[in-house]
Amino acid sequence: MKKCILLLVILYVAFLYPCIAQNTLGTPVIKNYTHEQYNAGNETWHMAQDKNGLLYFANDDGLLIFDGSYWKTYPMPNKSAIKSVAIDSKGRILVGGLDEIGYFFPNDMGVLKYHSLTHLLPKRAKQFADVWDIVIYKDEVFFRTIECIFELKNNTIRTFDAPGGWMILTSAGHNLFAYDKDEGLLIFKNGSWQPATDKPLPNRRVTGAVDFGGDSVLLATRSNGLMLLNGKKITAVASSINAALRTDLVNFIQNIGNNRYAIGTAAKGIFIIDKNLKLIDHFSNNQGLQNNNVHRVLVDNNRNLWLGLENGIDFIIYNTAVKQIVPNRENQLKSNAVAVFRDKLYIGTSNGLYAAPLNQLQTDISKDVATFTEVEKTKGHVWSLAEINGRLLAGHQDGVLEITGNKATPITAGPGAWMLKQMPNSNHIIAGTYTGFQLLKGGDATFSFEGKINGIYESLGNLAIDGSGTLWASHPFRGLYRVKLSADNKKVPGYTHYTNKNGLPSSLNNHVYFIRDQVIAATTQGVYEYNAAADKFIISPFYQKIFGQSRIDFLTTDGEGNIWFSNSQRAGVVDFGKRSASKPYTITYFPELAGQTVKATQYIYPYNRENVFVGSENGVFHLNYRQYVSAENKLNVILTSVKTIGDKDSVIFGGYFTDKGKIVSSQNAKQVTSLANKWNSFHFEYSSTLYAQKSNEEFTYKLVGFDNEWSKWSGKTEKDYTNLPYGKYTFSVKVRNNLGAASAPVSYTFIVEPAWYQTVWAYLLYAVFAVYLVYIGVKFQQKRLALQQQKHQEEQKRLNYLHSLELDRNEKEIIALQNDKLGADLIYKNKELATLTMQMVDRGKLLLNIKDELMVLIKKQNIPDASYQFRSVFRLLGDSEKSGDWDNFALYFDEVHNNFLTILKAKFPALSSTDLKLCAYLRLNLSSKEIAQLLNISLKGVEISRYRVRKKLQITTETNLYDFLMEVAR
Repeated sequence: MKKCILLLVILYVAFLYPCIAQNTLGTPVIKNYTHEQYNAGNETWHMAQDKNGLLYFANDDGLLIFDGSYWKTYPMPNKSAIKSVAIDSKGRILVGGLDEIGYFFPNDMGVLKYHSLTHLLPKRAKQFADVWDIVIYKDEVFFRTIECIFELKNNTIRTFDAPGGWMILTSAGHNLFAYDKDEGLLIFKNGSWQPATDKPLPNRRVTGAVDFGGDSVLLATRSNGLMLLNGKKITAVASSINAALRTDLVNFIQNIGNNRYAIGTAAKGIFIIDKNLKLIDHFSNNQGLQNNNVHRVLVDNNRNLWLGLENGIDFIIYNTAVKQIVPNRENQLKSNAVAVFRDKLYIGTSNGLYAAPLNQLQTDISKDVATFTEVEKTKGHVWSLAEINGRLLAGHQDGVLEITGNKATPITAGPGAWMLKQMPNSNHIIAGTYTGFQLLKGGDATFSFEGKINGIYESLGNLAIDGSGTLWASHPFRGLYRVKLSADNKKVPGYTHYTNKNGLPSSLNNHVYFIRDQVIAATTQGVYEYNAAADKFIISPFYQKIFGQSRIDFLTTDGEGNIWFSNSQRAGVVDFGKRSASKPYTITYFPELAGQTVKATQYIYPYNRENVFVGSENGVFHLNYRQYVSAENKLNVILTSVKTIGDKDSVIFGGYFTDKGKIVSSQNAKQVTSLANKWNSFHFEYSSTLYAQKSNEEFTYKLVGFDNEWSKWSGKTEKDYTNLPYGKYTFSVKVRNNLGAASAPVSYTFIVEPAWYQTVWAYLLYAVFAVYLVYIGVKFQQKRLALQQQKHQEEQKRLNYLHSLELDRNEKEIIALQNDKLGADLIYKNKELATLTMQMVDRGKLLLNIKDELMVLIKKQNIPDASYQFRSVFRLLGDSEKSGDWDNFALYFDEVHNNFLTILKAKFPALSSTDLKLCAYLRLNLSSKEIAQLLNISLKGVEISRYRVRKKLQITTETNLYDFLMEVAR
């Protein structure tokens, strides 16, 4: 049993430890792209990048292209998977599928189209399986299938059958290698495949070969580790990862630059070794890969790594100034305390302090190869680290600890300590704790606890000491405190409490610092400074120019006087060593760190320009600021698509400029697209291929011929223009990063043709029409002159005619005078008729009122048999109503209204005199009430009379009676 345990330990040390213990401290950021994101097959087999930075992936669904913003898929004609891709000097994207080899190349509109090469194959070779490798060697293209290798040269194809089966095809140095299952490693010389070794390699399948300097080639085998080919001799080489490689299947080996080599495996991810074959980095599921089966690696133009995986695509931002350092990969720990002390890196976390040894020769700590170990007796939250008197102290949830190597010694027994500050010109140290202050004394050899400082009992986690030695502290919810200590620093005789009543914008979330000889407070509304004369805080004019009134959560300075800050979970620096156009400093934000800092307890530790540490929710981020600001990554922008917008969108530019059969970076002036006037709305898509800095990018665009100025910088990657007038336009777009560097613009020129009525032919037609109008005008003028002559001749005739007209006019005046007299008579009769009508209405009202009053009086007097006694009176009243002036009314009425009553009586003899009265009153448009008074009947009686008249006149209910009467007598 003991032997078995010992054997397991040996196996662990031999196989796993070398792969784990040798990683660099800093892990680059890894971005995962799932097949749901790029909307294609899970498996990606091979990758390539063109001169413009576009990425091409050999995918199960076809050719997958990524421009930094948009993914596009181009399937093969037979819908087969693509297992390999390469790009030649002309920009042709060479691919291979099942029974298909060829290339994608843009047409005149820049849209990729597939061109097959299978017609060049001999008939016997036209059926083959997948194309697994495509290698461009001395301007020749080699395609590898299992059964055959195709050599494309001068538009002809030669075939090389495999004796046992071609397993790899790769170039290394100036040579082209292939591995055959039966004959072993072969080299291509003088147009044929020849043995590359002096003897075969039994059971050692080679899966990759890379140039290793001089005449040496480093070989990776499927499961036998690494080997070296020198001349024709192969020898095994010792490497720290050989043991791990022998327990897995190696897919490839590739040179990734800077004397580093990447080795992809089927189950352990990807290993990166240096020229000494020592492990530098290892990326697997534990470091953030989606899948451990790595088919291929691509080093892009900015020396970052793209991995084609069994499931997805991963992007390792390898050449980066920002990396993550995780002290415990088995447990995600919040970290907001860092110290570099005595060749060790210490990171305080939410559950313990971790330390890693450092190499003094390595200036960038993130590149150090080391392993973290937990410092003994530090379990619990480490709040801060401070180097005092040449020793390292830690503020811990259990009190103050002294750190020596990988051990911790308690100095205080609690309560928890937030921060420690040494008093100036003294060996006394103030610790801000959960319940106030504690006093420590630092001797030459040890630290001692001097007791609690009485007089204040707040939890004060943020301390500062100003130039006069005054202690300042802040509480997250209660404001700031200026603390007066006794001469021996053991008591607090008094303190001043500062809140919103003392100038601060609020009592919440204030942090006090002593920076640039000034006591300042970082607040939710900018930075305030202490005004000693007024004993209050005021907005700082200096910091207001920098931050305005934005929230500031953390401030600190580095050794060069630059101010590092955290602003709403954004980290940045005010660099006074770099002037901007109008200011003596430059503000730089780091978008890579946005949202990564620890909320409410932000922390930045600028050790030096190569090593800036930013606390995060899992470990810390390491920033090499010197590398960041001097990065040589060339900014470039590409125009990926131009579409016309209409009922059906149409691509007029697919993203590729061509010239003389090659892909170029700018548009040929002879290839300007001209579009009909109806296509005058456009959609532009653009991107940048600086994939590692997507969060830093901003774009600006301008449509020359329409826009007067460049647009505001924005993160948008598309723009629409609608209803452009006809003319020639050039769309230009640029990109910039957060450091202010901008790319050269990329431009696309197109023409919107004029409508038919705006063409040259239309304007010629307009000119002809104008000439015709002039001609008509001349003719008209000539005719007018002729008419004037004729007019002179006819003047006498006209005078005679006028004389006759004068006679006619006199006669008409006489007639008009007669008509005026008749009109006056008619007006008079109308007035008489109106007067008579009103008199009849008023008399009817009067008689009715008399009758009503008599009735009321009879009832009041209670006269017996009143109806009989007053019957004669009522009869007289009734006769008076009936008699009226109807005869006079009828006479005037007929005179005014063209014998209305006479005509009506003649046409309808059945009408009674009462009916005629009703018709006359209706003709006058009197109301029913007025008619009732005139006829001495009720309103209901009027309606009955109207009904009777309708019946006699034989008109329907739909016909208006008034309109009928108007029409019948017209």
